[in-house]
Amino acid sequence: MTEFKSNIPYYKDINDFLKSIQSDYETKNPNFFCLRLKENEVSLNNYKPPFRKDFYFIALVSNAGKTRITYDNTNVTKLNSFLVFQSPGLIYSFYRDNSAYGYLIYFKKECLSFFKPDFEKEFPFFNILHTNFFKLNEAKFQEFAPHFEEVFTAYENASDNQHKVASIKFLALLYQMKEFTNAFKQWEEGFTTPQRVLFKKFIQLVNNFYIEKRTIEDYAEMLNVTPNHLSQSVKSATDKKALSYINERVLVEAKSLILFTDFDIAEIAYQLNFSDPANFGKFFKKHTDQTPIEFRKQAGKK
Repeated sequence: MTEFKSNIPYYKDINDFLKSIQSDYETKNPNFFCLRLKENEVSLNNYKPPFRKDFYFIALVSNAGKTRITYDNTNVTKLNSFLVFQSPGLIYSFYRDNSAYGYLIYFKKECLSFFKPDFEKEFPFFNILHTNFFKLNEAKFQEFAPHFEEVFTAYENASDNQHKVASIKFLALLYQMKEFTNAFKQWEEGFTTPQRVLFKKFIQLVNNFYIEKRTIEDYAEMLNVTPNHLSQSVKSATDKKALSYINERVLVEAKSLILFTDFDIAEIAYQLNFSDPANFGKFFKKHTDQTPIEFRKQAGKK
């Protein structure tokens, strides 16, 4: 493995990110932007390879169709409706189905400068280690949608670039989402074991460092446990080897890049931090029984 040089874009400004997805949108408020996602939205890229951003993100989406989201070592498909909370600095990638619609909010804490409590402590669903993702049924989407609509209506009707009324309504929305996530957490904790806790922390780290860290030893050191303890805990919690989760996370991103971009195989290999295309090809074939080129051709891409 060569010395790591990150190829993952990091967007510090909301407008820079909007340009990167080739959207027609732009915000005059650098700290707050509300975007309606409409069916057959043609002004946005359908696919976005792995990236980081220096601001927070919330999405409430329905009718997701073949939309795919990659987060926390998980490639999520077969979606109907979903809710996402993401803190700055986390890796994320997506493929969006044209049928999807809903609400996307990008913001920095400065848009809530009037809010005095510690933001992350008050709203723990914004976790600095991982993306919080919730699959929803249609009834739950319809329950949440009016609260998002209030924020969006105030944002669109604002006569200034500060969006003060929308910011206040947005703060109210965050508290409504807090009630939902707290209820979900209480239910989830009923199924928690020490092994599951360690496994969850491991997966959170894999999602953020899978490009540059590929060994059990790497993650055991970050978690302050021995490699053997980490391996045994993951095996006990999931009946799978810890290394499998690292490899699967790399493989998920490799498949997405092959299917949804026009990058050649060498570009993909280097973006995923392989020393050369040959090593990437060996890795891919070992886990799929196909070469990257065969996988792309089978999907109908030249």
